[in-house]
Amino acid sequence: MTQLPSRSFFLFGVRGAGKSSWARTALPQALRLDLLDEALFHDLLAEPSLFRELLSTMAPGEWVVIDEVQRIPSLLNEVHRLIEESGLYFALLGSSARKLKTAGTNLLAGRASRKAMYPLVPQELGADFNLNDMLRYGSIPLVWAAEDRREVLESYTQLYLREEIRAEAVVRNLPGFVRFLPVAALLHGQTLNVTGIARDAGVARTTVSGYLDVLEDTLLTWRLPAYEAKLRVRERRRPKLYWVDPGLVRAVKRQFGPVSMEERGALFEGWILSLLRAHAEEQPVFDDIHYWAPVESRTEIDFLLTRDNEYLAIEAKAATRYNTGLLKGLRAVKDLPGLVRCVLVYDGERAFRTEDGIEVWPVNRFLKALQTDGLWP
Repeated sequence: MTQLPSRSFFLFGVRGAGKSSWARTALPQALRLDLLDEALFHDLLAEPSLFRELLSTMAPGEWVVIDEVQRIPSLLNEVHRLIEESGLYFALLGSSARKLKTAGTNLLAGRASRKAMYPLVPQELGADFNLNDMLRYGSIPLVWAAEDRREVLESYTQLYLREEIRAEAVVRNLPGFVRFLPVAALLHGQTLNVTGIARDAGVARTTVSGYLDVLEDTLLTWRLPAYEAKLRVRERRRPKLYWVDPGLVRAVKRQFGPVSMEERGALFEGWILSLLRAHAEEQPVFDDIHYWAPVESRTEIDFLLTRDNEYLAIEAKAATRYNTGLLKGLRAVKDLPGLVRCVLVYDGERAFRTEDGIEVWPVNRFLKALQTDGLWP
C-alpha cells in the first residue's frame, strides 16, 4: 500500500507487515492509539468513555490511528459517531479481521474503506530483490530486515500462535490447531480436501473448516475458487489454498534450508498470486480471480483473471528453461469466450510470443507489467 486513502479506512495485514511503520510515515501528525499498549487497552476496556475524551480536542479533518483495533471491536461504535459528528478521519489497523466479523460488530456501514497490506514486493525492495531469497525467506518486512532471517522465521509461528490464536481464544483445541498448521502448509497451491486434512491432523472435519476460516481471518491464507462456466466440461468445485508468503509456508513446515526443486514450483506460483493481489490494492488488476481446471483433463490454469467481462490467463512456472510442455494448460483454455491474453510467467530470460499467440514472460517482464498497469492488452 502506497497511497493514503482520502477517507477513513481499515488496513489489515499479517503481523510484521509494516502497517504501523507505514502509518507513521503517511500520517506523521495523527493521534496514535496503540491497543498493544496494555495500560491503554485495559483503561479503555474498563472505561469506554475515555476514548471520546482522548479525542475531544481534535478538529474536523484530523486523523486518528488506532493500531490493533480488533482487540476492542466495540470502539468502532464510538468511531462511527465521531466520523459522523466530529468529522474526524480514522486509520484502523489490524492483524486479524476475525473479531470484527462477529455478529453485532459495527463495521462503520461503508464509512471506512477496507485495504490490505501485503509482504514487500520487488518494486519496494529495489536492488535488494533476489528471487531465490524471496522464495526461501519470504518478504514480510519483520523477517526481511532481520540479521538472522531464519531465527525470525522460526519464532514467527510461535508469535502467531501466542498473539493471534491463544490470546484471542479463537480455537478451543490448540494442540489440534498446532497439528493442523503444517498439514495446511503442505497443501500450499493445492486443491483443498477437508476430509484428508482432518485425517492427517487428527481432528474432526468440521473443526478443519473452522481452522481454515481462522487462517483466512488472520490473513495468512487465501482460498482461490475454481472458475465455473457453462462449458462442455465439468469444472472442479473445490478451492485451492495459498499462503500469503513463501517464507511463512516454509517456517510452518520447519523448512529453513535452500529451497528444493520439489518446493520451488508451488512457492513460485503462490508468490505470483501474492503479487497480483498486492498490486490489485493500488490499481485495477482484476475484478475477480480464479483457477481453471476441467475434471475431464489433466490441464489447468493457475490464474484466470476477470476484468470488464474479459479474461486473462496466467500460468506460473518456476522452470528456468522454456519448453512447449509449459503451455499445455494455456493452449487448453484458448477457446474460452472473452479471453484476451494468455501469459506464461517463468524463471527464464527470454521473452517472446508463440505462433498461436501465447506470450512468454520472464519474471522481470511480468513485474514491469504489474508496475505500469500493462498486464492487460
